[in-house]
Parts: sequence; C-alpha cells; structure tokens
Amino acid sequence: MVLNKPQNGKRPNINKDLKKLGGDGVLVVGGGGREHAIVRALKRSAAVGTVYGAPGNAGMDVTETGISATDIDGVVTFVAAHPDIKLTVVAPDDPLSMGMVDVLSANGYKAFGPTKAAAKLEWSKAYAKDFMRRYGIPTAEYESFDSADAAKRYIRECGFRVVVKADGLALGKGVVVCETSEDAERAVDDIMSDKKFGAAGDRIVVERFLSGYEVSLLVFTDGVHYSLMPTACDHKRALDGDKGLNTGGMGAYSPCPVFGAELLKKTVETVVEPTLDGMRREGAPFKGVLYFGLMVDGDDVRVLEYNARFGDPETQSVLPLLDGDLYEIFNACVDGTLDKTRITWLDKKSINVVLASGGYPLSYEKGKRITGLDDVNGATVYFAGVKRDGDGLATSGGRVLCVQAMADDFESARETVYREIGKIRFDGCFYRRDIGAKL
Repeated sequence: MVLNKPQNGKRPNINKDLKKLGGDGVLVVGGGGREHAIVRALKRSAAVGTVYGAPGNAGMDVTETGISATDIDGVVTFVAAHPDIKLTVVAPDDPLSMGMVDVLSANGYKAFGPTKAAAKLEWSKAYAKDFMRRYGIPTAEYESFDSADAAKRYIRECGFRVVVKADGLALGKGVVVCETSEDAERAVDDIMSDKKFGAAGDRIVVERFLSGYEVSLLVFTDGVHYSLMPTACDHKRALDGDKGLNTGGMGAYSPCPVFGAELLKKTVETVVEPTLDGMRREGAPFKGVLYFGLMVDGDDVRVLEYNARFGDPETQSVLPLLDGDLYEIFNACVDGTLDKTRITWLDKKSINVVLASGGYPLSYEKGKRITGLDDVNGATVYFAGVKRDGDGLATSGGRVLCVQAMADDFESARETVYREIGKIRFDGCFYRRDIGAKL
C-alpha cells in the first residue's frame, strides 16, 4: 500500500527516508495532518536521518514512539535514550502551553517552539487581547470576564453583535459567532456554566464581531528576526457556504490572492513587528512559528487571534511551497540566526481539502476502513485521524485525511484535489466541496 504518493508520481523509498545514514534524528511531537506536513518537509533536508513521532500516526512514515504529545516526561526520557535526536519539534498547542520546550531546554536538549510564557499568546485569549491593547496592535473591541452574569450584562449593554470565546485551548472550537444577544447569552452559559470546553471556559472574552475576510499569516522567528510565509485562507465552518459548526479547519489555500503587497506591508508594520517587539518587552521573546489570524475589511487589518505554532490545515498548503531546508530554518530559529538563513518560496498556488468523519465536529464513529489511497496520483495525502487496519488504514479521528495539490493557477490545483478526493472512500466521509471556489 502506498501511503504517500508525491505529486511527481514517484513512489517514496520509505526505508531510505527513515534512515539516512549519518543524518540527524528529529523527534516531531504530534500526530495530525500538520505534523505530517512538517515531517514531509523535514525529510527533504539532506541533514535529516530518522524522523520519530510522538505519537505520530500510521500514515506518516515516521518511527512511532507510542508517546503521547502531552507526555513531557516521556518525551524527555525518549530523547535522552536516543542520542541521534538533535532537535525536537513541538508542533501542537497543548504541549507548548504545558511548557514542553522549557523542560527540554532545561535538560540540555534542543527544541523548536516557543516557551510556555511566549505561547501564552495562544493559550490565554484574555492575555492576548490585553497584550494587543498594551502595545497598540489593532484588534476588535472586547472585554474579559470570569463571571457569567457580568458577561451577559455587557452583551445586553454593548450595542453591537459579538463573538464569545473561551479563554483557554479548546481544539480550535472555543469560538462562538453569535447572531443575536440571546445567542450570545446562551454561548456564555454553554461555555461558563455547562463547561462545554471544560476549564478552558472558566474565563471568556466577549468581543465585537468584525466583518470582512479572514487571512492567516505565519512567520518564522528567532525572537528578533522574522521571515514571512505565504499567506493562507482557512475554511473553519463544517459545511459548504460557510455553514455549520466551527471546526479545526476544513481546507485552506495559499497564497491569498486579494491580500496584496500594500496590505502585507501595513500588517508587518502594525501587527507583526509590534507583536515581536512586545513579547521581548514582556520578557518572553517568541521563537518558533507565530500565526496571525487576521480580519481584513478594505484597508483595515485587525488581529482575530494568535496561534503559537503552525496552523492546521494551513500548513498542508503552505509548507509544500517552501523552496528551502526546513530543518535549517528550525535550527536558525532556535539559535537566533534566522537573518543568515536562506528562505524562498515557490511561485505556485496550493490548495487542500480535509476529509472528515461523519458527525464531526461533534460525535463520530471510528474504525471505518479507508480505500482508494493507492489510486491517488498528482496530489499529496496528509494523514491525521488514522490507525492501522490489517494491511491498510481505518479512521480514528474527526479530521481523517487532507488532500493537497499545487499548480501554476488555483483552478488547476483545485481540479486536481477534487478529482483525487473522488478516489478515496470510507463510511461517513464528508468534505466541503467549495474550498477555493470563489478564487
């Protein structure tokens, strides 16, 4: 079974990929589509030998460790027992918020990703909003609350449509866009009283709803220097036409064609540089990948959210465009030498679509056999919620697969993606059919 057939149609030599003699070992923490994209990009580096996954997944072509992404002690112990590992890449939000990078560094092991203090830009929305207020970074009007009654009072009196956000991490689902004040008050009860997102909802942010279009901008940074990645546009809602519940993301394309050079320049001056400067002033310089979720309305650019890592599924469209050595870039971010590192990008258009389990983002069944993967040609399949099933794969999560292609134009890339998706089958499979439809 071919789990990854590159876009040039050549079958990978998995044994060679996993064990380049003399190459550096790399441990990638996480096991989703984002991590698979990181792994594929790392394997293009001549310096990389064995790639380990903590935990990885059955489709990623890594040496699986069986270690949970949040098992800090387990990760440190594994790295200590494998001296070939020269870098640990901490990709997901949870271990970053728990301080995995801090612990690895304190034990003398090199780790890519922000410290717990720097990652607070993501793991506390209240902190992020207060940070933006302190440093004059444009964002929506807001207030933070640890009392449901006070939040409801604000909603009734503010006079504008709002978005209610759980303060902590909630798998990308802790944001409720409310049509009416009654909807907003129900969202407050769901999050704070009914604990829909657990302890993440002990505190909430209520902010003004912003109109416009969303853009994701990711940057590599060593705390001082930074390098912009191509912009991307994510599709959060589960169903076509931006209907249905919020998800972790149902597809993305890169670059964003309507976000031009002047808007990018303005964003760098008003958002990117003030954020990096502010984090240094906070005593928590940000090293790693910093994600800016932006709302754009005309020439007005405001920050919706920060992520302290690569986005998912934006990464599956952005990283294939990298014309450089990701391992070298990661090391430069850790070492503070990003300004001396070559980073270039292909002049291509990239698009991906997520295949999800029926019922996602709510409850869904697992263990559905996946077929048709051998027939995919001209597109790349990134694996997320999968497990071994005999000599094949079966579903084990909400977002199961991500199919990506790139071409000289979006129309060709989109045509390839949807053609190849049609070859893949599993019971309950659904996906949006309008990713990039308006390009």
